Amino acid sequence: MSDLRVINLSSYATPKIIEYRNKEWIAYGEDNNYFKYLIDRYNGSPTNNAVINAISAMIFGKGLDATDSSSKPDEYAQMVSLFNNDCVRKLCYDLKLMGQCAIQVIYSKDRNRIAQVEHFPVETLRAEKASKEGDIEGYYYFSDWSEYKPTSKLKRIPAFGKSREAIEILYVKPYRAGFYYYSPTDYTGGTQYCELEEEVSNYHLNNIKNGLAPSMLINFNNGVPNEEEREMIEQRIYQKFSGTSNAGKFILAFNDNVESSASIEPVQLSDAHQQYQFLSEESTKKILVSHRVVSPMLIGIKDQTGLGNNADELKTASILLDNTVIRPFQHLLIDAFDQILAYNKIALKLYFKTLQPLEFTDLENVEDEETKEEETGVKLKQEDLSDEEFDIILDELRGEVISNRWEEVDAREYSEENENIEEWAIKNIESKEQQLEKKSIDSKKSGFSYLDKSLYKVRYKYSQKYSSGKSRQFCRIMMARSGRGVVYRLEDIDKASRAGVNKSFGHKGKAYDLFKYKGGVNCGHFFSEVLYRLKSKTMKKKIQNYDEVKSIPKSYRPRPAGHKKAKVAPKDMPNNGHHPNYNK
Repeated sequence: MSDLRVINLSSYATPKIIEYRNKEWIAYGEDNNYFKYLIDRYNGSPTNNAVINAISAMIFGKGLDATDSSSKPDEYAQMVSLFNNDCVRKLCYDLKLMGQCAIQVIYSKDRNRIAQVEHFPVETLRAEKASKEGDIEGYYYFSDWSEYKPTSKLKRIPAFGKSREAIEILYVKPYRAGFYYYSPTDYTGGTQYCELEEEVSNYHLNNIKNGLAPSMLINFNNGVPNEEEREMIEQRIYQKFSGTSNAGKFILAFNDNVESSASIEPVQLSDAHQQYQFLSEESTKKILVSHRVVSPMLIGIKDQTGLGNNADELKTASILLDNTVIRPFQHLLIDAFDQILAYNKIALKLYFKTLQPLEFTDLENVEDEETKEEETGVKLKQEDLSDEEFDIILDELRGEVISNRWEEVDAREYSEENENIEEWAIKNIESKEQQLEKKSIDSKKSGFSYLDKSLYKVRYKYSQKYSSGKSRQFCRIMMARSGRGVVYRLEDIDKASRAGVNKSFGHKGKAYDLFKYKGGVNCGHFFSEVLYRLKSKTMKKKIQNYDEVKSIPKSYRPRPAGHKKAKVAPKDMPNNGHHPNYNK
């Protein structure tokens, strides 16, 4: 009988984390090679292999996306360039297989931003001993820790946010009670069954190769040949009779006569096939349980129990697996990605596009559009601009972010009854000196405006009156800019109108006044007037006329035609903002 080790299921324990006095790094496993043990269980157990492949694919789904990708196109483009699909897919795989993953963070030369991120094989890293404050400040790299020797040279890579070096490691792992440096896999309790499944497979494989059992005794009763003759006879019989299509193993006995011939009695288990079938099925079940797979059908394994074989049960099992297994992994990765994006001053609502069929998504209690997009991976159906129109917006309606030398004093809707801008400015600046809201905003150079004075300026901010959850791309872009503090001169908006921004929403494709029609028919947005003062020179000083310090640009019309309608959302206009002749 082939070698089959006896597996003592009760002897398995969680991997040991060992701290050596003479080493700066922390060992993972008794032989410091627990990651290799997990890889072997992945390669050796067919069930474990299938589950890990399936779940890691579900975690990645169809890749990363963001619900606010349309409103933040520049930030979204940066995200896509940082996190390419190949990198993210490998991170998903490592996180499932080994319980953790590592991201190589590469900074720009001036360290003002993260220029690149790459997947880093987590099995090649060992955590540095924690500092006095309890922080892990670095990781040690070695290509193959099974080959490590005391004389081997290790490379130290600092942890994310713990140095000023060009490359750092962001180590991603879930919290596990009792573990600090490393995190055990979510299927740790099933690894013994992975090994048992391997041993059963090896046993049957060896049995097949060896013909299942000794089944033939060949006696030569005409004397004992010499050694060379024995080998030749054995080789010829082996070539003719061995293999899975023949009896397999055979026994050669060379005897002087029949009376002295050997007698062989094989020891067989009458129910061996039943025992091994039980072990095989039990291993499969326990591996699935350890991975929290309710229905094997979800990962492509045919189940004879009937569980999950009908549509309703399969849908329930799919939703359960998605919520209890897949989402926690995804959220862990997204939290890590958010840290990287935050360094680049990028904030996006990331999610992984799901592989689940639409009919398997649970939208019963979901009302907002963004959550629906996250659940289904289907982008919101909105009226989007063409590439050409999008370029026009970027080129012709840039706007500006007011420098921190200025601060917002007041904002108002436009009205014909409003006091003039100079009176508005004088009243607010002089009466609210001690109550002014102070905002620190990045500086950006911009041209003068017809409405600018020496010590105050007026800008226009795209604002929202009605929210439908189905804003057009133009409005999403404009509101996203408003969220970042972008405002516009009177001339900026007028110029964009004349350049044809949003002309596809105009009557018969003609350009229209952005002040009046904003994002088109049924738009719920408007422009508000915002007053800023120059902080350093308005304290107890009389406001001077703009003409005294700067010349007014003469290239702009002082009053764009639709300026008086800036405060009116198209939704509140007659015919919801339709052109009077839109039916003609």
